[in-house]
Amino acid sequence: MLSKFKRNKHQQHLAQLPKLSQSVADFTTLYSPAHFRQTLLEKIFSATRRICIVALYLENDDGGRSILSALYEAKRRRPELDVRILVDWHRAQRGRIGVASGATNADWYCEMADQNPDIVIPVYGVPVNTREALGVLHLKGSVIDDALLYSGASLNDVYLHQHDKYRYDRYQLITNPQLADTMVNWIDKNLIQAEAVHRLDQHERPKSPEIKNETRQFRQDLRGFDYDFSGDANNEQLAVTPLVGLGKRSLLNKTIYHLMPCAEQKLTLCTPYFNMPAILVRNIIWLLQQGREVEIIVGDKTANDFYVPQDQPFKIISALPYLYEINLRRFLSRLQYYVSSGQLTVRLWKDRENSYHLKGMWVDDEWILITGNNLNPRAWRLDLENAVLIHDPLQQLADQREKELALIRKNTSVIQHFRDLESIADYPIKVRKLIRRLRRIRIDKLISRIL
Repeated sequence: MLSKFKRNKHQQHLAQLPKLSQSVADFTTLYSPAHFRQTLLEKIFSATRRICIVALYLENDDGGRSILSALYEAKRRRPELDVRILVDWHRAQRGRIGVASGATNADWYCEMADQNPDIVIPVYGVPVNTREALGVLHLKGSVIDDALLYSGASLNDVYLHQHDKYRYDRYQLITNPQLADTMVNWIDKNLIQAEAVHRLDQHERPKSPEIKNETRQFRQDLRGFDYDFSGDANNEQLAVTPLVGLGKRSLLNKTIYHLMPCAEQKLTLCTPYFNMPAILVRNIIWLLQQGREVEIIVGDKTANDFYVPQDQPFKIISALPYLYEINLRRFLSRLQYYVSSGQLTVRLWKDRENSYHLKGMWVDDEWILITGNNLNPRAWRLDLENAVLIHDPLQQLADQREKELALIRKNTSVIQHFRDLESIADYPIKVRKLIRRLRRIRIDKLISRIL
């Protein structure tokens, strides 16, 4: 694609991105949450220089405790090891949505620090906005020595498949010193040194209202911070480009926007929550009009992490999976012609009581985007997001790509008609009443922007 003499504006954007050369031998796709957990623990155990864990949250449950305990043990064995953890400031200081309040993750970090007074592992809380609903730290990717372990997963029982249930995500292990240095240097300079960022492993820390001015300035500053690196690869070799961004005009969002129309044969994308920004929906419609194939793999409403079975107490938050399904049904009703012709394929993922958290894109056999970005309005405007764009013009990652996609598709069913999805009239009565009430006061559009 990029070797053509004439390029359109979308191809030009991708061609001009700085790229880091990548060895195919140092790129490994992991195919399950259990393998991700095992690899993360192995990398922590063998680390010799640095460990930088970045996640939305590190949970005080068996899965999270296994990770934090491994970090303390690694630091105990090698005191010179540079270990730090970054999580969202607000998420760490509350319990799970819909769960009775109790001890928070931040309390647990302090408890672990108290139990290990001779070992210092700082846990930094990053406030991306003054309120969690208006933006969180959604960066992904933990760096261990020169390896980047990238996944959209946070760190708890279900993401790590610690017990019976799992939350399915994507997992890539990329060994690349320049890539690892770029991401760690950005964190050191722009997050850890920020006035709004404070330690969560210390009992004495400010309340959120006390740092609201610093947080507002921090958020404004983040809009201008891109990864700083010099590319050393051309457009004819395997290469990676790290991307970071906050706000709709970020380089990350621009790249996602330009990446989609570059499909000359097929675009495949994954999102757990079907609520795409209008600009991306327009891209999909344009591709279909140009005769391209589009495949969308989304979680069934029962595979959403907010879904509550009908035999359990109803919570307002449990209406969210139904709102996403309404969005998907409306989208398909507009594009039923392309569904019927086979040009647009929409797959619903479902595996018993497990949940689905995949995101990312595959464009032809040439581009792969790994990201924590949910491709929804919240990711587009509110959260601090990042990604790694992989350029594979020689198709050196073809086997890994096809295996990953085959496993993702394994537990999916193809929607043949938009009426295959339930309508509001089919929903449980409490869900039906709530959705109609939300529509009456027009708050459903506000909800779609922040969730």
